[in-house]
Amino acid sequence: MIIDKSERLKQLPPYLFQEIDRLKAELIAKGVDVINLGVGDPDLPTPSHIITELERAARDPVNHQYASYSGMDDFKKSVAGWYKRRFNIELDARSEVLTLIGSKEGIAHLPLAFINPGDLSLVPSPAYPVYHITTMFAGGESYFMPLKSENHFLPDLKAIPSGIAHRAKLIYINYPNNPTGATAEREFFRQVIDFAREYKILVCHDAAYTEMAFDGYQPMSFLELPGAKEVGIEFHSLSKTYNMTGWRLGFAVGNSEALNGLGQIKSNIDSGVFNAIQYAGITALEADQSCITEMQKVYQERRDILIRGLRKIGLNPQTPRATFYVWCPTPPGYKSKDFTTLLLRQTGIVTTPGSGFGAAGEGYIRMALTVNKERIGEAVDRMLKISL
Repeated sequence: MIIDKSERLKQLPPYLFQEIDRLKAELIAKGVDVINLGVGDPDLPTPSHIITELERAARDPVNHQYASYSGMDDFKKSVAGWYKRRFNIELDARSEVLTLIGSKEGIAHLPLAFINPGDLSLVPSPAYPVYHITTMFAGGESYFMPLKSENHFLPDLKAIPSGIAHRAKLIYINYPNNPTGATAEREFFRQVIDFAREYKILVCHDAAYTEMAFDGYQPMSFLELPGAKEVGIEFHSLSKTYNMTGWRLGFAVGNSEALNGLGQIKSNIDSGVFNAIQYAGITALEADQSCITEMQKVYQERRDILIRGLRKIGLNPQTPRATFYVWCPTPPGYKSKDFTTLLLRQTGIVTTPGSGFGAAGEGYIRMALTVNKERIGEAVDRMLKISL
């Protein structure tokens, strides 16, 4: 029997990271020693004190029942406390914090709460593919805002036609940025708030990488600016901050009405995060944060090794101040997929073509700093042996 898939699935391109996994598996099957710089999954372990708390909480039978849809009150209070300490932002834990099964889940469900057929989401390009895909799932359309190097990989809000802005319901921004590694400061966020207020657009700031910064730089929260809560919400995750990608724990904070809408979707779709994981999350947020500092040192060392190596072979990537990605321009004459294929075939190095993040990513590849410095050094040595 042939089971016909829905039109929304037929419109989907292959999910970017699934395709990378497939290519990687093919190489390994051929006996190639693959160095995977493709997917942004931390190789460092979750800090031991977080694991210890999970073990304790998992043994308590009280935590074996259904969790609250919106999250444990104690976890949400910890999120509010962390935001106050980190960004000096006051949050009402009950109405301005929503627990998520990882930030991706919340980002993916948000359009179901606010997008109707014919509505638009303003989506950066290049960008995390989920912004566009979930808009499409909700019956909406995406208007792509190109992120260009000459504008420091920030969207040009003035270039968005008025007619497009009036149709838009959501605008996605993401700083520190995946895949470009770019950062944003107060003036940009102020422009976003003014733009959102003028056109009555909900701002969705994906802030998953604020704690992955280097050289003493501290990324800011969009919500630090006056008026931000009136127009937007911010998504965050424990995945990158505490090397907890597999744990699936995140949160959204900000505008209470928007969070209520997202919460209504969630209450009809999922049953909340396992309480034991939330207790571990409390420990992560409230314990000594030196584990973050140590992680930043590790990634900064890896970044510097890779940047030096890429420059030796004639490429000129910018040195990112945050994220664990290097956004590298391709050599003259190479498209993104061409260069990715060359690296795969000649060096066994897996990278991600920039075009996979959107049309404006053409001419770049993304490299993730998620292998140890020795493997980064080996990748550099391999690349030095190819002719471009």
